[in-house]
Amino acid sequence: MPPAALALVVTAALLHALWNMAAKKAGGNHHFALIAAVIQAVLWAPLALWFGWSEWPRWSATAWGAVLLSALIHLAYFQVLLKGYRVADLTVVYPVARGSGPLLTAAAAVLLLGESVTAAGALGVLAVCGGVFLIAGGPALWRGQHGPAERARIRAGIAWGAVTGLMIAGYTVVDGWAMKVLLLSPLLMNYATQAVQIPMLLPVALRDRAGLRAAFRGQWRHALIVSTLGPLGYILVLHAMTMAPLSHVAPAREMSMLFAALLGEGDRGLRLVGAACIAAGVVALALG
Repeated sequence: MPPAALALVVTAALLHALWNMAAKKAGGNHHFALIAAVIQAVLWAPLALWFGWSEWPRWSATAWGAVLLSALIHLAYFQVLLKGYRVADLTVVYPVARGSGPLLTAAAAVLLLGESVTAAGALGVLAVCGGVFLIAGGPALWRGQHGPAERARIRAGIAWGAVTGLMIAGYTVVDGWAMKVLLLSPLLMNYATQAVQIPMLLPVALRDRAGLRAAFRGQWRHALIVSTLGPLGYILVLHAMTMAPLSHVAPAREMSMLFAALLGEGDRGLRLVGAACIAAGVVALALG
């Protein structure tokens, strides 16, 4: 992986960890998703209009189809992620999602996009996923040492984290294809994908306008963080996709777990071993 691409991914990883912490603290639902989408559309509109005024009219039907598909998967991803954060701990949901996502993405990149993975790259992917598993708690995730309520939360976290990982793999492959094959602008692709989600979210949110107003009053600050850091980080990732194989970029994104490991609770020694595995995996991806 080129050093420039790795630098973009590492920066994006820090931003990703920060906005996920904000989303967890918000404890939001579909109202929060709509609020974040609207704030993002307003914040990023000047840049999007400046660069997209002449480019968007030239996009083909295939390009807009990719935007729509990506929007649907992103919408499902965010709803599933928020659900996981409501019923389980971030220290389980986040690592499981970020560990399963790159593994599925790398497999899809090889099978669907025709990418090849070197031995170092394959070891790097496995090291990253293994490190994420250790940070999540390792074998203790399914040991019977917890009480019934805690075991139920852990199982819920694993389940919702795995579904979130599947969504991550889905939108990453679609967006990677849009970058590499359709050669779309990362900024405009991200903005269009997010803007398209607003009319999808509106009908459900407007059925409970009182709930929407209450959510805005209590969660707008967290939504602002998500709407600022989330797009910025993902645009950096999309740029990295134009410079390096998708099967390398997706696992390298899990550098976010290094930051989560420093802030999380639990077995510090196990988390440090997991962080070391992730770091080693990213180095292997860079060399491969």
